[in-house]
Amino acid sequence: MEALAKASGVTRQTIHNLFGTRSGVLETLFDQIARDGGMERMREVMMLRDAGAMLDGFIAVFSNFWARNRMLLKRIHGVAAVDPEFGKAIFSRNQRRHMAATRVVERIGDGARGERSEMIGCLVALTSFEFFDALVESLGTVDAAEKQLPGLIRRALLKE
Repeated sequence: MEALAKASGVTRQTIHNLFGTRSGVLETLFDQIARDGGMERMREVMMLRDAGAMLDGFIAVFSNFWARNRMLLKRIHGVAAVDPEFGKAIFSRNQRRHMAATRVVERIGDGARGERSEMIGCLVALTSFEFFDALVESLGTVDAAEKQLPGLIRRALLKE
């Protein structure tokens, strides 16, 4: 907090008044990264009535977000592995993705393969940053990963 205040040219008390705690600073930072990465589109996706369109939109929002911020997110996840506050903030964001994935799978309903809890887990795993990053490494480019991800998820989740 002291370093942030110094770098910002304000007092530590000002930082404390604005954000409360270090966790508050992290949440604000992550909110800004989410806005810059297009996560606000998730609101529209969650309002779609068509299950297929909702699934496609869900995948697109996350794959675009991971692609746009890949190197920054790699660093954040690295820090989260050794810093409990970063880890807690990442966990919180992943819980939000889990809740949205639950809604998507509920909308898919009978079109899904297997038990709902398994399908939710599958969708959460396949839309994680870690999976996306591994897919990029495997395929060689972010563009290739963005193109392959929807088909992989549809084959895993749907009776197609």
